[in-house]
Formats: sequence, structure tokens, C-alpha cells
Amino acid sequence: MSQAREAVFDEATVERRLKEELPQWRLEDGWIRRTYKTASWKGTLMVINTVGHLAEAAWHHPDLTASYAWVEVRLMNHAAKGITEKDFALARKIEEVVAWQPGTEGGGLEGTPTDPRFAYIKYEK
Repeated sequence: MSQAREAVFDEATVERRLKEELPQWRLEDGWIRRTYKTASWKGTLMVINTVGHLAEAAWHHPDLTASYAWVEVRLMNHAAKGITEKDFALARKIEEVVAWQPGTEGGGLEGTPTDPRFAYIKYEK
């Protein structure tokens, strides 16, 4: 694990990169943030566990806020006291996994049924 302090991006750079790389994320109060809408408490817990697994594997930990049908993920490099490349890397991985819709890409995985009993994430169109 690196002991050197990482470069912190200025606000304009963060805004530009979010627009280009992570358009569903936003910069607010020094954090990059994304709110995932879920279909139920079950979906909320699944998102929390997914984010937790990715964060622990990456050794870079977000702040989370959750309610019945949503999870907000907030990233900021605590050691560097700002947004660094680690935040963008983890945000991209979270987005890739949580927003994944296998039913839209063909292949052997069909995706979650449209029946509301099995709803998980409210995917953005």
C-alpha cells in the first residue's frame, strides 16, 4: 500500500471527468456521489453488499447512506482530503457492476425478470 499522498484533482477537473466518464455521478460538498434507486429493501441491501465487496477489495472505502428504495454512494479520498484517481477508479467499478444489465447484452444471462416480485435496481433508460 502506497504511503505517498495522492494528487487531488481540482473541482473543474472533477466536473469534466464526471461528465465524460461517469455522467450519473455528481460532485457535491467535496464528494463524488451517485444515488442508486432500488425496487425494495432487498435491492438496497444487495447494492450495499456489492459496493462493500468492491470497496474492500480495492481498499478504498466510500460513505453510504441508504433507505428503503435507494443507496447513495459518496467517494472522497480521506487520506488525501479530496478527489483522487482512486475515487474515479472505484466509482467506475461500482457503476460497472451495480448498473450491469445482462439482459440487454445478449448471451446466456437473461437478466432480472420484469415481474415486480423480482425487481432489483431501477435502471435508468
